[in-house]
Amino acid sequence: MYDNTFIIIPSYQPDRDLLVPVIKGLLTTFKNVVVVDDGGQEEYKEIFKEVESLGAIVLIHYINAGKGRAIKTALNYILNNYPNIDAIVTADGDGQHLLEDIIKVADATIKNQTSYILGTRDFSQKQVPMKSSFGNRITRNVFKIFIGLNITDTQTGLRGMSKEVAEELYSVKGERYEYETNALIMCKEKDIPIIEEEIKTVYINDNDSSHFNPIKDSYIIYKLFFKYIFASLSSFLLDILLFTLFLKVYKDNINAAFISTIIARIISSFYNYLINSKLVFKKKNKTSIIKYFMLVIIQMLASATIVNGLAKIYPKYVLIIKIIVDVIIFIVNFVIQREWVFKGE
Repeated sequence: MYDNTFIIIPSYQPDRDLLVPVIKGLLTTFKNVVVVDDGGQEEYKEIFKEVESLGAIVLIHYINAGKGRAIKTALNYILNNYPNIDAIVTADGDGQHLLEDIIKVADATIKNQTSYILGTRDFSQKQVPMKSSFGNRITRNVFKIFIGLNITDTQTGLRGMSKEVAEELYSVKGERYEYETNALIMCKEKDIPIIEEEIKTVYINDNDSSHFNPIKDSYIIYKLFFKYIFASLSSFLLDILLFTLFLKVYKDNINAAFISTIIARIISSFYNYLINSKLVFKKKNKTSIIKYFMLVIIQMLASATIVNGLAKIYPKYVLIIKIIVDVIIFIVNFVIQREWVFKGE
């Protein structure tokens, strides 16, 4: 029996034939199972009373507050009432997380107290619904490109954390499914290692018990990344417009491309710094502005030199050259800003 390991089950409009067997199975191994009734609806009260009679702790939301809020409600209860915690594991109550896999994630959490443990599924298997496979593929690539995390299963609900990690993740923003996305981003920002444990891939009735809304909840999740695209694209467009403007002003100068690149980059860099520090990374350490403009000077000189040199060879294509060179530099620039300039203190 795992006396100091806590299992959190967020539940909204549960199917009795799925939730009750899950709780019975968990209580054969884990002493502490915390179920959150996320809605408090009259027609589901009997199910939660039955779950409570089995030995689970039931916490109730008067109205549906979302999966993220349900997890944080359970974390708050556990952290406030139990000083001795070996591990906390979040799992789904629809039977898609097998007892053996929950045990596997719990054991990995106990062994790795400074890490965030993810139970990851194999989306290449035939039984995986197309919407789940497609959604995970998109999110996985978005995480790799914009966040710098290479995670197999970004949407898994089976996750393990120590008391130390739980205290960090309790403050993560998000009330619905975006909470789990934000938790991964915080791990990146706080340098919390992420460990993946392969689990069985189980989908019951094509996952029709899930309350995930493909349109509404995907928007909530992906809007987190729209700001990255907006910041990069708007800075790039401003730089190109300024470059075109100054290119006309200095059209009679042999180094017009070089001069125009420098002036345009100085102006657009101030805009880029402000939008990145306020909107994108939402943080500045004591040296961020120094590191940022060190980076600006290096990439500005590189851009100006390359564009000016190629412009002399292909004068008719100077704008195209500028766009191609700066697209490459902007991608490299973004990664360096994420990993160095705006890295948290």
